[in-house]
Amino acid sequence: MEHPFLDDRLEIRWSQLTPERVQPDIELALKQAQAAVDTIAQRDPLTLTFENTFHALEAATEQLQHAWGLVSHLDSVRNSGALREAYNAMLPQVTAFFARIPLNDALYGTLKAYAQSKAAQELTPVKQRYIEETLADFRESGAELPAEKKERLEQIENELSRLTQKFSENDLDATNAYEKIVTDGSLLTGLPESAKEAARESALRKGHGTEEAPQWRFTLQAPSFMPALKYLDSDDLRQELYQAFAQVAAHGEHDNTPILREILQLRQEKAELLGKPHFADVVLERRMARHGKAALDFVEDLHRKTKPAFDQENDELEAFRAEQTNTPKRHLAPWEGAYWAEKLRRDRYDFDEEELRPYFPIARVVEGMFALVEKVFGVRIGERTGVDKPEVWHEDVEFYDVIDAQTGVNLGSFYADWFPREDKRSGAWMNHLRTGERPPQGQWTPHLGLMAGNLTPPTGGKPALLTHRDVETIFHEFGHLLHHLLGEVEIKALNGTNVAWDFVELPSQMMENWCWERESLDLFARHYETGEPIPEGLFAKMKAARNFFAARFQMRQLSFGKMDLEMHLNPGRFLEGDLDAQLDEVLRDYLTPTEPRAAHIIRQFGHLFSNPTGYAAGYYSYKWAEVLDADAFTRFQKEGLMNPAVGRAFRENVLSKGNSDDPAVLFRNFMGRDPDPQALLKRLGLVA
Repeated sequence: MEHPFLDDRLEIRWSQLTPERVQPDIELALKQAQAAVDTIAQRDPLTLTFENTFHALEAATEQLQHAWGLVSHLDSVRNSGALREAYNAMLPQVTAFFARIPLNDALYGTLKAYAQSKAAQELTPVKQRYIEETLADFRESGAELPAEKKERLEQIENELSRLTQKFSENDLDATNAYEKIVTDGSLLTGLPESAKEAARESALRKGHGTEEAPQWRFTLQAPSFMPALKYLDSDDLRQELYQAFAQVAAHGEHDNTPILREILQLRQEKAELLGKPHFADVVLERRMARHGKAALDFVEDLHRKTKPAFDQENDELEAFRAEQTNTPKRHLAPWEGAYWAEKLRRDRYDFDEEELRPYFPIARVVEGMFALVEKVFGVRIGERTGVDKPEVWHEDVEFYDVIDAQTGVNLGSFYADWFPREDKRSGAWMNHLRTGERPPQGQWTPHLGLMAGNLTPPTGGKPALLTHRDVETIFHEFGHLLHHLLGEVEIKALNGTNVAWDFVELPSQMMENWCWERESLDLFARHYETGEPIPEGLFAKMKAARNFFAARFQMRQLSFGKMDLEMHLNPGRFLEGDLDAQLDEVLRDYLTPTEPRAAHIIRQFGHLFSNPTGYAAGYYSYKWAEVLDADAFTRFQKEGLMNPAVGRAFRENVLSKGNSDDPAVLFRNFMGRDPDPQALLKRLGLVA
């Protein structure tokens, strides 16, 4: 079609979404969106209705948001020079358009006029909430500022978009710039065969070595880097890989240090323009924490409760290494921690995580996860293959439909893209491509979403055999996807995952719990050759080792939350001087003591700096929601892990409700009470 990015069909024609179409399509979408906004702003005050004000505003930008979302998505999964150039060319215009909406005096006046009308007071609670949320968005984006401050705020938004995109590009480019070719196989002692084979195949694809004379290629992508750091006996090779990782986006043309400092400075200036002392209070005003101090208090309270066990675990690891090497006890180097922790876990529990891999072939994991979700949440999930499969952006991508089991209604569809590529950003994520709706007459139009990751790829003619952590990742992202696909809120902007960010992780982290229960594991944890379930002895070891070094893992997450909040509560202390030394000072009681000191991931921390807001001042949300999920899952444990009645209650009270009510109310509706703050500590074994 003439404007493929504006095509409104559910099945996206990815092959037509080429870089040269970005500019004309986005420019047209901008023109149309602006005309729609202008129409609302100019409405006669005597003719205002919900449909021609608030609902019209939601519709005004929908096509643009969808089209730009496709461009952004392709930038994440099929990055190229041409696409990057097209994206960056249009980014200022798109950013400026959205920044100007809440600064439009006439538009704001129209919305306020209707909000104050008698008709608005008679709307459904959901529509009234949408009015309240929209007006709050406008106020928090500067709608009530004087003209000169509005102009500066718009400039800040443009700069933040440009800088955060550059931060992301630097991270990707710096990660891809490194490779380590190993020609001596004796250096790979300790590395599992699965990781060794992946390194050999990676080298072959890049022209290194032959079948007869193999070489091994290591990169800084997680499926390559993490097993190397955890298992390689060669201290020198682990050190070399770690130091390469520590330098990602930390020097040269890809150095993110000045960029993140400029981002911090601009966020602080934005907060001050909006009358807030710091960016954290801007971000958190309508989240469950409400303000930065409450979020920091939450992190520091968990820190206090975790610190004694954390210190003990660090001491145990140092003592174990000393005993095993017959050398004096000392702090470990950063490239030694994962290696010796794995040695200690094997010694303590006789448990090697690699023993689980054969039981987690990705196809069976996905199939079993679907079976669980179908039973618990009342849906049917089917993959489209062959001629029925719609276009995808890469041959590895799969496509599925989700049907309501009771009504037969098509709830939506989703893509799954699991394996790493050099043109794909790191990490794992879920995104919504379309949000369905219920027209005045008729059934829901379907939702459309995706989940993506960088999991262990297939090697050596075997299927992709996953680690247990990989399995948790799949369940986590599918939890987000369910939140989107099962949304039933009549206002799109309040549907699915459009909730407070310290609540959005509840459905995703909730799903991870089923990865630890025998009843649910037996649905998908089957040996890829024999079909046998995990042996009882191996399962017992896995469960026993679940909370191994729980305090160290928890403290790592708390350190990220602390670092994030400190940088956005007190940005001035990080704008000059030695950034790493400044972070060392702030995080002294949160970091595992190492010699030399460990590098900070701040220059690669896309959660905080690859988006104008993203998880900035909100990384604590993972732990906040983990408290909620640890507590909420106890209802399944008490009433039945596969109990469809409990699943229906969670679907009806949480998954389907989006942001149609206060998240505290939604949680209370499901559990019948407020959250138990001790639930997470109990699950981790840190309190009795």
